[in-house]
Amino acid sequence: MRAAFGTTFDVPLGYLNTAGTGVPPSPVAAVVADAVRRWSTGADGSGEVVAQVATARNAFGQLVGVPAERVAMGASVSQLVSLVAAGLPADASVLVARGDFTSLTFPFAARGLRVTEVDLDEIVSAAGAHDLVAVSVVQSADGRVVDLEGLRATGVPVLLDASQAVGWLPLELEWADWVVAAGYKFLMAPRGCAWLACSPSALERTVPVAANWFGGDDPWSTVYGLPLRLASDARRLDLSPVWLSQFGAAASLPYLASLDLAAVRDHNVALADAVLTGLGLPARGSAIVSLDLPSAGERLAAAGVRSSMRAGRVRLAFHLYNTVEDVDLVLKALS
Repeated sequence: MRAAFGTTFDVPLGYLNTAGTGVPPSPVAAVVADAVRRWSTGADGSGEVVAQVATARNAFGQLVGVPAERVAMGASVSQLVSLVAAGLPADASVLVARGDFTSLTFPFAARGLRVTEVDLDEIVSAAGAHDLVAVSVVQSADGRVVDLEGLRATGVPVLLDASQAVGWLPLELEWADWVVAAGYKFLMAPRGCAWLACSPSALERTVPVAANWFGGDDPWSTVYGLPLRLASDARRLDLSPVWLSQFGAAASLPYLASLDLAAVRDHNVALADAVLTGLGLPARGSAIVSLDLPSAGERLAAAGVRSSMRAGRVRLAFHLYNTVEDVDLVLKALS
């Protein structure tokens, strides 16, 4: 058991795979376990999850700097990005970063839109020739951070995937047209929850292709019959919630929103950069480290380090619960 940032985590030494799956604080895991117990006895009804959805939605808005009424709730990044792709004209041109996570890029390609890949450091300079830029705030494969201010200054519509950023990087993204993120990484919620924040004008261009009762203006009166009567705000894009995921998200996201995220960033980045410095590599200022070293994955696994392989390189990710002991374990394994 580890204690950090005002809570506890039942996470073992060497767990450095938050970019794959975040480990929840112990109180969050207890909330989900209790929800499972209530489920097993039929104790909860639909009404119980509505409050959890609202709590998580509000906290996500706080974490990205967007009012709750502009935040839609879904189950995955690709599902929510598909709502954006559906609203683009058939001849739209979308600019993406080469090698970005395909849950962000595939929905546009699958629709048959013109999708152009450029290197991440060319995103800003190339943006003006396209109708939309869709890019991750932090790259999944290697932790590189996009130039947000440069992107904002282009004036081109932007969809930001914050899945590898929100929860450790302070964000003020109200200026972006869309901001999407999954809950199971640095937000430390269960799989099955994601959010899409929309600007007012972007909401008008986002298509509720999975329109359902929960996206109704009054969900309890929209469970039967026509006409279509969706909510006027971003709730119109909601999916029917994945219950257990929402119970976890309603516990983990408010906890993160209560923290000084600048301190979280400094903690995570200091550990990640300590690994790089210890290996004689330049610091990168990200919570995610990508290493191209011979047999690094095997050596880390043998030492008890939980990492992941992405784009042919070993990926390490540091979060609240990691310490210098994790850094020392990595450096010893790779020395």
